[in-house]
Amino acid sequence: LAYFDTGRASNGGTEAVNGLIELHRRIARGFRNRDNYRLRMLLIAGGLTSPHLK
Repeated sequence: LAYFDTGRASNGGTEAVNGLIELHRRIARGFRNRDNYRLRMLLIAGGLTSPHLK
């Protein structure tokens, strides 16, 4: 019901990205390097672009 009370605002996109991060966090338990973990999360969330793809 909050969707209709807030001018059709939704947190669905945020929840979707959070679900992806949680899934890959479980997969990436072995990462010891925080930078590699961060890059993995950016990659699966779509916030990282590769210069090789251009």
